[in-house]
This record gives sequence, C-alpha cells and structure tokens, in this order.
Amino acid sequence: MKNRTKTIRACALALMAFLFACTQKSDVPTVGFVDAFEDSTIEQAKTGFLDALKKGGFSEEQKTIKLIYRNAQGDIPTLTQIVRYFTTQKVTLIATNPSLSTITALKNTSEIPIFMMVAPTPALMKVEDADGKAPANLFGVADNLSYIDTSFSLISSLVKPKGQILRVGLLFNQSEPQSVEAFQRLQSLANNLGVQLVARPVNATADAQLVTAALLNEDIDAFFANPDNTVFGAFETIIKACNEANVPVFTSEAGLVARGAVAAYGADIYQWGYQAGEQAVQFLKNNSTEGLHWEMVKIRKHVYNPESAKRFGIEVPAQYEAVTQ
Repeated sequence: MKNRTKTIRACALALMAFLFACTQKSDVPTVGFVDAFEDSTIEQAKTGFLDALKKGGFSEEQKTIKLIYRNAQGDIPTLTQIVRYFTTQKVTLIATNPSLSTITALKNTSEIPIFMMVAPTPALMKVEDADGKAPANLFGVADNLSYIDTSFSLISSLVKPKGQILRVGLLFNQSEPQSVEAFQRLQSLANNLGVQLVARPVNATADAQLVTAALLNEDIDAFFANPDNTVFGAFETIIKACNEANVPVFTSEAGLVARGAVAAYGADIYQWGYQAGEQAVQFLKNNSTEGLHWEMVKIRKHVYNPESAKRFGIEVPAQYEAVTQ
C-alpha cells in the first residue's frame, strides 16, 4: 500500500509538472513569418523585423517567442498552404514579406493580426473595402509610389542618350496591381520628362531572361528596375544581361543597388522590416491591437553602387550614400 501511495504521488507530481510546462509554453507568443520567395533584398526586411523584436524583448534565444518561418519559394499554392498552416497553429501574429504574402494572408484570415513589410499601401494592393477602409487585421508598414518619381528622374540627369531622346527600358508584372500602377505612373512621368519609356510585360521570373533580351534589342539607354516581385526574383538575370549590353540599371530600391544597380532613391529594406517589427513589439507587449494601424515607411535615402557607377562612367552627386554587397 505504501509503495502504491508513493507511485500515485509520483504520477500526480509528474502530471502537475507536465501541465505546468504546457501552461508555460502557451504563454509564449508564436510568430509566423512568411517570405513569398527567396531573395537577398527582401531578406533584409526579415532581419530588421526580427532585430526589432529582439530589442523589444522577444526572441527565440530568450525563449520569449516561438518563431515559425516558412518560404514559399515563389510558388503561390505553397504560399497559401503556409498561411493556412499558420492559422491552424493559431499563431499570435503573421509577419508577411513582401506584398504577395500580405495579400495571401488577408485572403485566408480576418482575425489574426498581419504585420506587413515591403508592400504597397492597401489601396495599391486592392485590399480595401467599398468604403476605402483597409482590413481590420492589417498592420505593419507600407509605401506608396511617390518616391518612384524621384528615382526615375535620376536617369535623365545621370545618363547621356545615344540619340536625341533618352530611351529607358522597363519590365512590369501584369498580375501585380502595384506593378501596373507603377508602370502607368512612370509612363506619364516619362512623357513629362521627354523620355521614351520602352516597356514589356513579364509575369514570371522564368520569362525574365527572354523578355530582358528583347528589351535590350530595342536600343535602350538605361533600364529601370520596377519595384515588383518578378523583378526582385529575376534581378541577377536582369543585371547580368544589362551589364553585358552596356546598359546601366537604375531602381527605387536600395537593396537592388547593393546587387548591382547604379543608383536609387528608395526605402531602406532593413529599416522597413525594423519599423514593422517595432509595431509588432507593441502588439506583443500589450496583447492588443488597440491604437495600432498600418503606417507609411519612414526611412528613404539616395544610394549608389561605386563599382557600377565606375563601370558606366557615371558621376553620382556627392550627397548619395555608397553601398556595396
């Protein structure tokens, strides 16, 4: 009887320890982070986001969050599966990077808070309701297209045309609303600047090489890397082809300058993710979204790639910050 009592007590203590461990585990918030594809530029946003969380007291090292990270590798069905997995795991929040992840997450949950980064405004993503309101569970950091005007205008001040009119090549993704919006905006701006925009649609990274080659046969003076997911994913292909054809590449993304573009005026991708992470920290600390709303990206800068500028003999203004990979 005595041994049996001891056994019962031991089992009871073990059960209590197990229940206590489960309770402790459930107190740790779970962050689901999804990248739509593999890309060294947008990866900087993830680094910034996690750094902000760590500074705010939330990291796996400190065992103050559980992180579930997934990358869809550019596959939309996989991206959908990832988001649905997050919902079944009942994650505390979903961090989305870039816009494709955000749009997919919004289609699959209206309850879990979504903290976006490297994404355009809700209006540009076409996710607002009939009253022009963003989804109630959408937070994080977005950008509009106003900065593209400055980025595109750099070309006419830095590149000397071969003929009488400066010809600038552009790829845009017809299936991405923000890419089409950027193309239309740049078309109007080019007309005002007296620049001829030579644009070609490309809807898949795999097609970028052929379409870029066709564009380079159009005798363009420069190439503008439109801020969309296809261009991000195919940038190494694009920059290689342009360099071989002696055509300088300009962009509106600082991360693409580090990867070989000549110059840009645009958001610092790391800081973009960091800003979204700071907002997520507020949510995690308060366990509430009260007072939170999506916000515009705060940090933009002029940057240039010294090696690329030298390759094309381009003199960049002194106020530009040099970046390298």
